[in-house]
Parts: sequence; C-alpha cells; structure tokens
Amino acid sequence: MKTGFSKTLRLLVTLSLFCSISIVAGKYLAIRGGDILRFSFENLPIILSGMLFGPLAGAAVGVVADLIGCVLVGYAINPIITVASAVIGLVSGSCYLLFVKIKSPYWLSISASVFFSHLIGSVIIKTYGLAVFYDMELWVLMLWRLLNYLIVGALEGILVYVLLKNKTFLSAVKPLIKRSEYTK
Repeated sequence: MKTGFSKTLRLLVTLSLFCSISIVAGKYLAIRGGDILRFSFENLPIILSGMLFGPLAGAAVGVVADLIGCVLVGYAINPIITVASAVIGLVSGSCYLLFVKIKSPYWLSISASVFFSHLIGSVIIKTYGLAVFYDMELWVLMLWRLLNYLIVGALEGILVYVLLKNKTFLSAVKPLIKRSEYTK
C-alpha cells in the first residue's frame, strides 16, 4: 500500500513540476513579437506530460498551468484558452499512444504528437479564443499563429526527442510510467 501511495504522490509532484515549468516558460520567459506573436515553450511540459503519463495527465497539466498562470500574472481567464491547453495535453498523449500502437518510427510518433497537438490546440482553438476575447480578425490571427507554431513546434519536437532519448531524464520519470515503450 505504501508503494502505491508514494508512486501516486511522486506522480503528482512531477505533474506539478511540469505545471510550474509551463507557467514560467509561458508567462515569464516568453518572447513577444508585437501584439500577435509570442514565442514560448509553455506547451512543452504539457505535451511531455501527455506523452509520458497519458492524455488525461496532459490535459490536467494544461488546465492547471493555464489557470494558475493567468492568476499569477493578472490575465483574465479565457475558458476557450483553458480548454485549448487541455486539448494540447489530450491530443499529444492520444496521438503518441496511437502512433506507438501502430509501431511507427519513434521520431514520427513524437513529430505527429507535437504537430497535431499544436494544430488543434494552439492554432485552431486558442486562436479562436483569442479572436473572440480580443475581437480580432480570426483568419489574419490564424495565419500569424500558424507561422508562430511552425517554428515553436519544430523546436519543441526537437526538445521532446532529445529529452526522451536522455537517460538521466528517463531514469527520473521511468518509475512513474506504466507503458512499456519507455521501460525497455
């Protein structure tokens, strides 16, 4: 019983750490390009948590990071953006599981997970949320954000690949992972 509790506690602490990293990367370390573009790695921990711990864990990290991050920096909470953050974690985890299940190459599993989570969560849903919230032109905003996330997504894909190939990183999270693709 003690080991189950300690594993659950360790998982919660790890997911909390991922939330913290997302908040710092997205709210404090973001590079702004005018009013429309913002380059940050806030979605990297959300994507990683979805891929490592499953779609629901990724969604939870996305929601918690968005809500706490907004409160900390004084942004108004936009429910559409919060849903989009959850979708990023959900899609990255689901997509990764699907690609691993069909035995895709490792790099393709990672690339597809990052690409589809950003396409659906960041480009489509978050852009809609921003357009509605700030009364901006949707298509213009979407084109700029697509460019933004092509760059950020490519960099995040490389970082995810490097992290998942790093033995030190994997040794830290491996005890918390149930799936066999990391425990080989």
